Amino acid sequence: MNKTKIALITGGSRGLGRDMALNIAKKGIDVIFTYHTNKTAAVEVVNEITNLGQKAKAFQLDSSNTAKFDSFFKEINTYLLDTYGASKFDFLINNAGTGIYIPFLETTEAQFDEMTNIHFKGVYFLTQKAIPFLNDGGRIINISSGLTRFSLPNSSAYAAAKGAVEVFTKYLAKELSARKISANTVAPGAIGTDFGGGENLHNQQKRAAVSNFTALGRVGEPDDIGGVVAFLCTEDSKWINGQRIEVSGGIML
Repeated sequence: MNKTKIALITGGSRGLGRDMALNIAKKGIDVIFTYHTNKTAAVEVVNEITNLGQKAKAFQLDSSNTAKFDSFFKEINTYLLDTYGASKFDFLINNAGTGIYIPFLETTEAQFDEMTNIHFKGVYFLTQKAIPFLNDGGRIINISSGLTRFSLPNSSAYAAAKGAVEVFTKYLAKELSARKISANTVAPGAIGTDFGGGENLHNQQKRAAVSNFTALGRVGEPDDIGGVVAFLCTEDSKWINGQRIEVSGGIML
């Protein structure tokens, strides 16, 4: 029986997901991850993980399209059986996502649907499809946002979907307890990536404001988040369950 731990990460080719994948690999865990369109970036991450001495495989997936989930898990099943001899993995990290910065009064139904489909509906049903493949004692880590605790203008649809995921996570922790599967939420603060058009990376006025609101005095970086997610994939975190862990440098205290 395969003793190597395996993590499945959605949206692992760039930004926070890439850093999560690399930090998890540094813990001696093999990685499966999805990418949406940028295959070149995905291949680079696979190579980086391989260079760390762990196995890695990237699969294309639109995490908002629930109709594709069955075929995706058929691919996962085949890969796991061929590579490890068993169709099970240990950690599911629901990270994939996009962002919009639009006032509530201007948000269209299509934009609302985009946010809820990828950040809530997609997470809900991808997790449901993943459970038969998750080992007993496994972990589910859902990525949320600091914007569920405090509010900044122009993120209502995104933040509301993330709030739904936080409630969902508590139900996972309860309903999967018979199999000793834990579920937690990691909520990053403002991080300087290309997420949402790079708002937190390029908007200098916003970066200055975030730095002023944050106890540690700066905007977050991807490597502020990945290590926390990796920690939740270790035995050191075995008694953490049903929790929201904010990783924000102390913003809006």
